Amino acid sequence: MKKTALITGATSGIGRAIAGRLAKEGYRLVITGRRRERLEEISKELSAVTEVLPLVFDVRRLEEVEKFLGHLPAQWQEIDVLVNNAGLAAGLEPLQSGLIDDWERMIDTNVKGLLYVSRTILPGMIARCKGHVFNLGSIAGKETYMNGNVYCATKHAVDSLSKSMRMECLPYGIKVTQICPGAVETEFSNVRFHGDDERAANVYKGFTPLKGEDIADLVAYCLNLPSHVCLNDIVVMPTAQANSGNFHKVL
Repeated sequence: MKKTALITGATSGIGRAIAGRLAKEGYRLVITGRRRERLEEISKELSAVTEVLPLVFDVRRLEEVEKFLGHLPAQWQEIDVLVNNAGLAAGLEPLQSGLIDDWERMIDTNVKGLLYVSRTILPGMIARCKGHVFNLGSIAGKETYMNGNVYCATKHAVDSLSKSMRMECLPYGIKVTQICPGAVETEFSNVRFHGDDERAANVYKGFTPLKGEDIADLVAYCLNLPSHVCLNDIVVMPTAQANSGNFHKVL
């Protein structure tokens, strides 16, 4: 029987790329997202390769997480791989002028959403003494940059939670891998700048950023390692980026 992977935030960017790559790797997929039309479109495309269960809900809502992931159909209940990918940045203002709604969106998605999903899925992995959890962190969880305040705080939380999960899952043979990318060209900046396409496009000018497929390759690589090998923490950057604030751009 094929193994099953659950990917949150699978409607775009890194999550979408991971779904496509794991389908090719032979995994059955449970994919989640808030945008029904896009999720159904992706499900239809990937169904030509593997079995797909699309679930439309918001990871920020505990009752929805419990409803959809806590009561999966019997044939989908054994989750082998969990990819906690759903996350976002909203706004780039100093703390004193930040928007409270932006803060709550980031905290609820990046931290509480990861907690809700993990709390629902981990007991099954622990009972079976097998599984692999991927948490999508960020270079923002390793450093802090100007006006990144709350976003950086949420990704530092993901870093801490990943370390805790690794220790707590250790007795059960469950691997936990955090992947912390630098600049990846997705909808990330468009969301951060509230739909300002021009401002978002400027973020990636003058250098070659990572693509969602690059992160998907890392997930696939980790899943194909021997059972006794676990990559706990991966920081991955474009060649043109040294850290959160240093880029080599040719404009």
